[in-house]
Amino acid sequence: MSLRLTEEQHALVQTVRDFCVKHCDTREQRLALTDGGNEAHSHAIAREMAELGWLGLSIPETYGGSGGGLFDACLFVEAMSRGRAPLSSYPVTLIVSHTYLKFAGESLKREVLAGVVRGDVTSIAMSEPGSGSDVASLTCAAEKVDGGYVLNGQKTWCSNVHLADYVIVVARTSRSGAKHEGISMFSVPTNTPGLALHQIETMAGREVNDVYLTDCFVPDDRLVGVEGQGWAQLIAGLNIERVIIGAMFLGLAQRAFDETLAYVTQRTQFGKPVGSFQALSHRLADLATDLEAARLLVYDVAQRVDENPETLLPREASMVKLKTTELAKRAALDGVQMLGGAGYAAEYGMEELLRAAVGGTIVGGTSEIQRDIIAKTLGL
Repeated sequence: MSLRLTEEQHALVQTVRDFCVKHCDTREQRLALTDGGNEAHSHAIAREMAELGWLGLSIPETYGGSGGGLFDACLFVEAMSRGRAPLSSYPVTLIVSHTYLKFAGESLKREVLAGVVRGDVTSIAMSEPGSGSDVASLTCAAEKVDGGYVLNGQKTWCSNVHLADYVIVVARTSRSGAKHEGISMFSVPTNTPGLALHQIETMAGREVNDVYLTDCFVPDDRLVGVEGQGWAQLIAGLNIERVIIGAMFLGLAQRAFDETLAYVTQRTQFGKPVGSFQALSHRLADLATDLEAARLLVYDVAQRVDENPETLLPREASMVKLKTTELAKRAALDGVQMLGGAGYAAEYGMEELLRAAVGGTIVGGTSEIQRDIIAKTLGL
């Protein structure tokens, strides 16, 4: 295994960066693409990137993708995040795509994955008002009926469902046994009768939703995987989820660092660049070191997943998620501080990075949960 990029991978990263510089590098460009900053995802950018073959890097050729690995997808996610491409739904779509790849039947794979490669959005509904970090305590019910299942319940904090064609709903098909048992997954078209959405306004714009399921019927063939094995299926996808999130927030952290370095190099006070003062230069030196360490961690775990797709890496995947999201928040917050008044002003974009970074330590399992997982793997 080598953490060095091939020529093709270097070319991919550079091409994505060039695309982002051309289309979405400035705040004005991003505002034009995102309804004035209210919508975190641009269908136009997604379609253009899809035409370039970037959205199917880790999807097999059978379904229209390139047949690459998780590492290739992470390189793209990192580059597009660093370039501030308004594509917030893609990391979630990619995570959900791998759930389909692992567990869905052939007809569902062909139905959903072909759209992902074209730039369509998919989502997943796990959390509930009373089941956040403790997902296994969910109560959303899926009752078996003739020809399918009837879903009833409420989901919350569901990313980009308002943009999605399909959402995987995690529901309880049995109440017997332990709380981790009797959980199943269903691929539900978002136009299904009985499914309703309510957008939750956040500091990062329109990204998450409540999902209400009222006598929502889904046929048998929309069961993803095996009935009652939903919890094991969720656990099997943790490597993919946390590494992709890691790549996303690594790119965001790098962008915050880049913007800060550029500003403190040009801004002068007391006759010299403010970045030359030790109070700032040491902080930037620490950030640069942590960025390099985080990048090596993301790349290493992504390659290990590619080499052994069925091997669970709970400690390493949680380390990726913890390190990158905490680093992104710190890099953006330090950036606001080092830019001073400019960091607080919307014009310079650092406050936008901070708003985007804050959610990283919560989504996909909070930093506290990641620390718990890591500690358990240490026997604590």
